[in-house]
Amino acid sequence: MKDLDTREWLLTNGLGSFASGTVCDARTRTYHGWLIAALDPPGGRTLLLSHLDASLEVAGTLWALSTNFWCGGKVEPLGYQLLQSFEVDPVLKWAWGAQSWQLTRKLLMPYGLVKEDSTANPKLCNRLLIQYRYEGRETATLRLRPVIGDRNFHHQQSEKEDLQFSQLVGPTQIYLQGTRAGQVGVPWKLRWSKGNYQPDGTWYWNYYYPEENRRGLGDKEDLYSPGYLSVVLNPGNTITLEATVGCSQTGLPELDAQSFEKAVLSEQERQRQLFDLASVAITSEREVIWHQLLRAGDQFIAYRSSIEGPTVIAGYPWFNDWGRDTLIALPGLALATGRFEEAKGLLKTFGSYCRDGLIPNTFPDAGAQPIYNSIDASLLWIETLGLYLETTQDWDFLSQQYSVVRRIYKAFTAGTLYNIRVDASDGLLTWESPNVALTWMDAVIDGKPITPRQGKPVEINALWYSALCWTIKWTQKLLENPTADRVRLLQQAQRYEQQAKQVKASLQKFWNPERNYFYDTIEPDDRLDARIRPNAVIALSLYHCGFPKEQARRVLQVARDRLLTPYGLRSLDPADRDYISYYNGDRIHRDQAYHQGTVWSWLIGPFIRAWKRFYETEAVPCDLQSFLDHFEQQACIGSISEIFDGNPPHSPQGAIAQAWSVAELIRHFSDF
Repeated sequence: MKDLDTREWLLTNGLGSFASGTVCDARTRTYHGWLIAALDPPGGRTLLLSHLDASLEVAGTLWALSTNFWCGGKVEPLGYQLLQSFEVDPVLKWAWGAQSWQLTRKLLMPYGLVKEDSTANPKLCNRLLIQYRYEGRETATLRLRPVIGDRNFHHQQSEKEDLQFSQLVGPTQIYLQGTRAGQVGVPWKLRWSKGNYQPDGTWYWNYYYPEENRRGLGDKEDLYSPGYLSVVLNPGNTITLEATVGCSQTGLPELDAQSFEKAVLSEQERQRQLFDLASVAITSEREVIWHQLLRAGDQFIAYRSSIEGPTVIAGYPWFNDWGRDTLIALPGLALATGRFEEAKGLLKTFGSYCRDGLIPNTFPDAGAQPIYNSIDASLLWIETLGLYLETTQDWDFLSQQYSVVRRIYKAFTAGTLYNIRVDASDGLLTWESPNVALTWMDAVIDGKPITPRQGKPVEINALWYSALCWTIKWTQKLLENPTADRVRLLQQAQRYEQQAKQVKASLQKFWNPERNYFYDTIEPDDRLDARIRPNAVIALSLYHCGFPKEQARRVLQVARDRLLTPYGLRSLDPADRDYISYYNGDRIHRDQAYHQGTVWSWLIGPFIRAWKRFYETEAVPCDLQSFLDHFEQQACIGSISEIFDGNPPHSPQGAIAQAWSVAELIRHFSDF
């Protein structure tokens, strides 16, 4: 390869741990590394193994295969110039070579929930497997130098922190542990199938991360190498290495030449079971991309130890699990894929954390408290519960969760945190609290929301209407069974119906005939925000819609003309004076642009659903092939970026792999 290919790749293990890097094998982010282990799943993510620097000696010539960026602009070695190919299926595979030799490397991160028998609780194990294979005419010597760290995955490491590493060397393994200012770090192990290890501790200073520089963040790091492994390889020989942390030593197989392939087969069998759950009618030509999408979606479903159940990582490499994101992503990640038990577990967990009628937007780590800073998470929980029930007909689960529905209804009706309440004059939901942002447009700079949206946001009240419709249906469903609460349920159903009628009528307050669009927000002082934002489209995409067809069609025409791009919907009309064309610069500039024109890829899902509802016989007016091209060839290969620039060429930005973005492609795969 003549050029540095900095497209990215991602491996995950169902615990929140991950490995990530670039095609050219250089690290361009703080978040790049081969073993970033979630020590308190899915939190406590810690960089342990950055990479292996590799060199190959053939017939007296030494070939340096690595590629590193250094402060000052230097790139060295230039291993990418020897890189012949990169593949992602069935496992990540690089091939370096010259005329007389070729060396391939494969990486695999096995699934981290390990069941040693059918009755035992799963054990947690973070592993990374690496395999090199040599082909050539001469015997060669491969030298591998582990480059390691012991730091939070958001931060860079410096030798000046009084950081030291100890190692315990065995015949085919080393135990490694960092210490910093008297604090003991994470113990972990690196082992290999063959070779001679030589301790040779050395620091490498001033690695440079250009992507962090572009984002206005710290971009320099020092990493440590404890020594190097030398192995003589004849043509056709392989060497397998494994980095592990937190694994039961009795549960790991012996490491030999077949270990890597056995792990690949095990992972392929796990994935095959997921493919079988997601039974959809597709042609054989589309099966490959469908399976790739399912694998991409699976990367976000993780185990949270504090609740001993499933959660959803909002995005890689830097996001944790978020309530709103999980509920928006769940229909695509779990319902469209037949993973009903995970969907049920997520909904049950969320419901158990309901406080004051609110569902948390951030789940707690062990010993911590949830954060309740969202007005829409509770309403999205009801909406998603409804989609789950319609898909599975699991009415016993409705009986279990109906009390949570009632708590949400009562809190919103009577009033709860952030002055969230029903306005008695029109039945609409409103909220008012300074210095917070409670909707999905939640960027805040120095305590000041960029898009505060206090009052009555349009999509929040559309969700409120849909929630009332769901409660009407569920109350009627509960009445089908013998119950001592029949009179109470009948009274509740009557009350819900009256409120739903009032809310549906009041939704007309959002209609703006001058723009043929919905007002985005009715503010606390009754001022009307006429900005054209995608929230109107979200309001039209819900299971129950309270807006008339003619208005909906006009809204969608405006959204098509002003907001729609090949990669989703803009967050603001380009004609607006506050529109920001590109998402770039430091954190403040990026946060200012986040919801002021930036394209959000997940919004393609609501647009498709709304368009198909109100333009039943017309094709969706966008070329969805752009999404598939991005998925297969751009940014993070095999995933969908969080956001894109508002202006062409709509470059991918933000997180390289976003749960709700991938989820919407899975949910609407039949529309491609």
